This record gives sequence, structure tokens and C-alpha cells, in this order.
Amino acid sequence: MQGSIQGKAKVFAVDYEGRGVARADGKTVFIQGALPGEEVAFHVTRSKKSFDEADVTHIYHASPDRIEPACQHFGVCGGCVLQHASVEAQVAFKQRVMEEQLLRIGKVQPEDILPPIYGSAWAYRHRARLSVSKNKQSRLLLGFRSRRSNEVVNLNECPVLPPHVEEVLPHLRTLLGSVSDNVVVEYVEFSVGKLLTALNIRTNTCLSEKDLDKLKIFSDRHLQTKRSVWQIWLQTKQSQANPFYPENMPDLFYEIPEFGVRMPFRPGDFTQINQELNTLMIERAVRMLEPKPEERVIDLFCGLGNFTLPIAKSGAHVLGIEGAEHLVQRARKNAKINGCAENTHFETADLFSITEADIRKWGEIDKILLDPPRSGAYEIVKALCKPFMPKRIVYVSCNPATFARDAHVIIEKGYKFKEVGIMNMFPQTAHVESIGLFFR
Repeated sequence: MQGSIQGKAKVFAVDYEGRGVARADGKTVFIQGALPGEEVAFHVTRSKKSFDEADVTHIYHASPDRIEPACQHFGVCGGCVLQHASVEAQVAFKQRVMEEQLLRIGKVQPEDILPPIYGSAWAYRHRARLSVSKNKQSRLLLGFRSRRSNEVVNLNECPVLPPHVEEVLPHLRTLLGSVSDNVVVEYVEFSVGKLLTALNIRTNTCLSEKDLDKLKIFSDRHLQTKRSVWQIWLQTKQSQANPFYPENMPDLFYEIPEFGVRMPFRPGDFTQINQELNTLMIERAVRMLEPKPEERVIDLFCGLGNFTLPIAKSGAHVLGIEGAEHLVQRARKNAKINGCAENTHFETADLFSITEADIRKWGEIDKILLDPPRSGAYEIVKALCKPFMPKRIVYVSCNPATFARDAHVIIEKGYKFKEVGIMNMFPQTAHVESIGLFFR
């Protein structure tokens, strides 16, 4: 059995998944739970020709960066992988990953490295989707997926969730386990706004009156407290999420205080899960972009207008482009709510098949903000062409590998790579978010 293979090694680095990297018996070993500088014993969980994957079994010499994990489920739950490292070590690791990917994949280096942006390490997660299943004993399980399998880890606590959400978990598990046998709860989703927390319950079919009454009793007993206001939403495969109980509650929204923006959203919408970091990220992006009145700016992958509206507050004319029509419609409404309808315009386009003809159709652009998904913005940067190339490009990335690839293309187009910095948007995880500035 692979799991019985034992080894001992000195860890010299951390990989992009947060695993310790070592050499043993002529092979690279990726060791879950190990930190640089540590000498550890490990057992192999998966063996390949050129590398092994392993779990740490003993630490002979602990790193000064090692701390005690805060959560009892750490190591089993797939949600967090770095709770055993101090926040400072986590940020330093993510900084190294970004710089190494830029150099190795993109073969580029910025003129300046900006100080990292980071905030609260715990209770930061304002949006979370928890899976629901039943074990062989028909006991309901509620939590994130396991690190090793697709099984659900039954959470008793989750310190990255806000306390008022975390404390509801055991009561919610009891509720979901009591619904009618013909009902399959597929997942539950928490969305924390400024004044309201929404609990969206997705099921395979509509709930009976008896089950709906149970939800109301649950809400009255466990959700409506002095420190939090909740609303239960319901959703089936055939419908979008809709508010259920209580009725006539405050809107679900978040704020971007520096720009006086109030952003309504719905459960299921893509919003940044870390609102503290979202605000700091937007402030840095706008400073980098330096939008000026009457300039023409394009925000690509604009979503609900998270960057579009703060940029528009400068007086610039902003074109927001997004792939999903329903998001474009919502972004228009958000612009109107925030007094930005006159200097914003929103369009739908497939941003993964952009050509030079599309760039020309957009016309002359002063500046571009890119906020793509993990796959990056390769087609867009490849299609940039004169005389429609902007003076500045601000690139917000959630994947250092595709950012490095795209940075190489941007620089080949004649841009200078002015600066880049990371944002610790997801503490306790290995996710690396960064933001870079290119100009010509």
C-alpha cells in the first residue's frame, strides 16, 4: 500500500497548493502539512514516476512559522490548507508563488513589488456554499468537501465563517435532517450583507407546507437574534433563488465606502467572499488606473459592477462588458441606484473569443481594467491592436499562472510592467490573488 511507505526529509519550499516540497530517494515529495525548514517524517499517499504526494506524520524540527490550527477539522476538510502556518508566513508564501510564476511562466519581472494587502485572518468569509449528503447510517452531513475525496466533512465549527453563521450550523443540520424523505437538499448557501444574512436552501423539489412551517420555526428560534438579521431563501433546480421568510426584510447588499457605492446582490451571485479585502482591492485598483473625468475606460468581466461603479465615480465614462446577460441587466440597475447611469454603459460579449475586430468596435480606449476568472484573459490581451491600445492596463488576477502567461503577451505588445502586489483574499488557503499595472 502506498500509504504504508515511510520517509524522512528536509522541506525546502512550499508549492502553489500549500504543500511542503522536499527531496527523498531521488524524487520530489509534496508533503501536506509541512513547512519550509522543517525536518519531517511522512507517509506516501500517492506515488508517480517523478514525484510522490505525502502526509506529514512527525515533525522533528518545527518551523518558527508553525502555529496550532484553529479548527478541529483542519487536515480533513478541503476548505483550508494553511492553518498550521502564521498569517505572515502565508502571505510570504503567496508572494513567492506569484514572483516565481511570473519569472518561470511569463519570463517577466515588474519594476516594483507592492506591499501585500491583507486583513482579518478569521471570520472573513461572507459567502459560502456548504454541501449536504447522508452517510451510510442515513445521518445528514453538512459542510465542505473532504480534502481527499468528494465526501462531505460534517462541520461542527468553521472559524473562517462569521460567528453568527458558524453558530447556526448544528441547528441547521438538525433542521435539514428533519425534512420529508422525498426532499433532497443539494446545498445551502450563506450570503452576508451589510444589514441582512441570507440562507439559501436548494432542494430537488418544492417543500411541503409541513416542511415550510419547520423552516419558519427554525428561523424564529435560531436566526433572528439581537446581533444578526436573517432571511431564508428557497431554490429548486427549476427556479432561481427567491426570498421566503420572514417577508419584507432589508435588501441584501454590500458597500464600497470609499466610493459611496451600495451594491445589491442575490444569493448565488458572484461577489468577493472577503468584503474587507474587496474594498482594499478596489481602492488599489482605482489608484493604479488613475481614471480622470471624460476618459474612456473599459471594465472587462465586470459582473455586477464591482469595479465599474467606483471607476465611474471619478467622472470617467466606463464601458462594462460581461458574458452573462442577466448580470449585465443587474449591473445597469446597480449603476442607476448609485447615480452612475449617465457615464456607464454595459454590454454582453463572449470575452473568451475576442478578436481584433471586437477591439476595433469598442473604439479608442484610454484605460482597461481586467478581472478575469482563473482561466485568464489571453484572447483579450492577444487581440489588443493599434491604434486602440489603452495607455494603462490594470489586471486583477486569481491565478498567478495565467496572469504570468498574459503578462508576457502584454509586455510583447509594448507595455512596461510597472508594479504588482498580492492580496490575501483567502487566508488559510493557498489561493493567490494579485493585481498588476502595465502602461505605455
